[in-house]
Amino acid sequence: MNHRSATQLRPALRLAAPDTADALAERLRPELLAALTDRFGLPEEMVETLTGPGGAALRAALEADPEAFLLRAAETGDPVIARAVWRARYRIAPDRTRRARDLPDLLPAILRAADTTDPRWEAEDGLLPLLQEEAGRMELLPVLTGPFPQLISFTLVQVARFLPMPVALDACIALVQLAGAKGLLAFADGVERIEDFDLGRPELLDLMREAAADDDPESFLRERRPAGEWTDPDALRALMMLREGSHPGPRPAALDWELVRREHARLPFETEPSHGYGRHNGNRLLQLTRWEGCPDDLVMECFRASPWTTARVAAELPFEALVGPEAAAGKVPFDDALGRGLRTGRLPVDRLLAEVTPAVEVLGSLPYDHEPTRKALAGLLDRLGTDPVNWLTCYARMGRARGSVAELIDDAASAASRQKRNTSWPRPLEAVFPATPPEASRAAFLNLFQCASEEAQIAVVPHFDARAVQHLLVYGDPAPAVREAVIAAHGVAAQAAQAATPSLSPERLAYLLDLDEPRVDANLFFHCRIDQQERVRMLAGRLRGGGTRPVPDELLHVLRETNLGHYRHWLIAGLDSGDLGVARTLIGRLKLRIPAARLRLLVAVWQRGGPDAVREILALDRLPVTLRRQTEKLLDLPDGLDRLRARLAAEEDPEKLLEFLNKAPGYDGSQPHKLTGDGIPLPWPELIVAYRSGSLPPSVAQDLAERTDCPRELLLALLPNTPEVDRYSTAWPQLALRNGTLTPEDILTHAAPARRALSHLRHALNSAEQKPDRQQLHTQAATLTATHLGPDPEAWAVALQLLPTFAGTLPELCATAAAITRPTA
Repeated sequence: MNHRSATQLRPALRLAAPDTADALAERLRPELLAALTDRFGLPEEMVETLTGPGGAALRAALEADPEAFLLRAAETGDPVIARAVWRARYRIAPDRTRRARDLPDLLPAILRAADTTDPRWEAEDGLLPLLQEEAGRMELLPVLTGPFPQLISFTLVQVARFLPMPVALDACIALVQLAGAKGLLAFADGVERIEDFDLGRPELLDLMREAAADDDPESFLRERRPAGEWTDPDALRALMMLREGSHPGPRPAALDWELVRREHARLPFETEPSHGYGRHNGNRLLQLTRWEGCPDDLVMECFRASPWTTARVAAELPFEALVGPEAAAGKVPFDDALGRGLRTGRLPVDRLLAEVTPAVEVLGSLPYDHEPTRKALAGLLDRLGTDPVNWLTCYARMGRARGSVAELIDDAASAASRQKRNTSWPRPLEAVFPATPPEASRAAFLNLFQCASEEAQIAVVPHFDARAVQHLLVYGDPAPAVREAVIAAHGVAAQAAQAATPSLSPERLAYLLDLDEPRVDANLFFHCRIDQQERVRMLAGRLRGGGTRPVPDELLHVLRETNLGHYRHWLIAGLDSGDLGVARTLIGRLKLRIPAARLRLLVAVWQRGGPDAVREILALDRLPVTLRRQTEKLLDLPDGLDRLRARLAAEEDPEKLLEFLNKAPGYDGSQPHKLTGDGIPLPWPELIVAYRSGSLPPSVAQDLAERTDCPRELLLALLPNTPEVDRYSTAWPQLALRNGTLTPEDILTHAAPARRALSHLRHALNSAEQKPDRQQLHTQAATLTATHLGPDPEAWAVALQLLPTFAGTLPELCATAAAITRPTA
């Protein structure tokens, strides 16, 4: 068993029946111990001690969560195991990084189980020296109430400055319990003897001396320890993480904000941004604002120091921040703050619309899918009514308005204003192709407009400029009656502008396609992600409503402008059109590489336009001389078209296409693409026969397998030569599984070699894109292994030994292993 096949131990043990799995685990004990050693980062002999005898214990360890296993090991109370477990934090870290995994319960478990009389804890290679050497301040917090007085003293020196007084007193109480009054006094004297060192808590040293002089030091300290304060380990840990400049994670449930306030008053959390590693690491107060319920005074203190960042980060931004000088100076990103505050109910929508400025930025940041916000806006917009002048005036003044949304609307609705009132769209713009999203005042107006009543919208849309019409149809969601009013007022130009985007819903796309309008079709063809068959239909002149027409100039213009490097297939969609304009454009722009493609174009033109249309194409002098001469001879013959069709059939003969796929020396994988790139369908039935007969090179077959239209029959034929799972690109079995052309059962039963089949199954099970039925696959695999390997652990062991080099399928592997162990069966 090598390190590669060891990774297959777990699936084998899961598939076998429990008794068989236990026996197999015991049979493979050395290999399992090696795997567990690597998994937990502990010495092999220690893993064996911790797991205990029997295969069942080994199997349980293999399935155990590494953190839970280390915690159980920590509870043994063995100093050697404790030290190894502490070091193993690095081994179970994600990706084996040098950074230790955060296991806050690990050291407390070690300390609870420790027998302090065992000298190995304090030996040179023991855990205590190791903790003093490498543990960080956060990790050392549990030792403050642990069983080792020297560790308590060491940690107090490190962290006393940052500890709330109740926690520091808890450490002093623990020190008294372990070392008595002399221990307290020795600590105070020792700190004062350290040159150039300030504990940061002189009151703590004074309290220690007073307690040491008292008849009952422990009671003395307990009387001065505020009851119930900082008793939750999670809250203390979060506080210390803030002091360290780390993100403390979710807010602890037991956090007392008043206690946090006191700590901030005693030792203020920094508000200056860090210039070192990590964003906002220096701004300790900023981390607090991430938690819901953070008091307004703390949020505002952080906001005044760093308004932009606080507005983006704070879970709840007080209303005061939105109307203060920082907001007026543009230092508040409304797009983050308003939506978050309105959705949580923290910000009152009526006050926000009435007081927060400027209106255009507020309107650009509101959550328009938030019903209370839409309702409040609709109430304000009733003041504008259905008078287009009010709406046009509102839009015209929006960009320069410095007041609130309510003030902007009141101003626009007031006929007594001295400012100019607009009767037409100010600074009108044409639509753009492709469509681009609205910005600034246009975006704000579009959002505001869609909160108005349907009657108001119908009254105003005839006065929109072309760009506003496009924005409403493409990026808005007008009601059917409003859309009809837009089309009635602005005509086909509005529909053509709407078609100039890839972001159309299926319903809107179907509506536009059904119009059969040349300008609309041209924009859909050029700007929208329509199906290739729709492009074929358009270039053939077939109408969705029935009938045909000559392909309009608008579509021909699109063909002339298409980027051939990316969208050659758009032009190939017109290969069988027969429309003279389409054929002329194709011949002028494309170099058709396959003889069959040239003949298909000529046959289609002849069928639709007769011999004279073919003469026009030949006169362009873009086809090979021989083809032109041969075709010219046919144009005056009664059966000329039939002869041209016969030549096309000969060129499209599967044997001829197979010859093309195989003919290029030094095959580079492009031959199938050259055929399909010229509109020639691949002869799949013949390709399958050729592969099975050995006349289709494997390299060609592998390239064909990567195509989404590759038939299942060919994929199944290719499975006995399954490629490796590639971590940098997607191998064809994974593509086929994703497309549903192959199933996991196909891989299980047909793929070879067996090791690769297993790799592909594991990859599919772990893939976010592919979600096969795990239980069904497990049942199938269990049935397969039970049929061949049964309850014989020796057969299972042989199968695992054969797996790395076995050339056959997984069923063949199991059958071979059974034959080796039971040759007479």
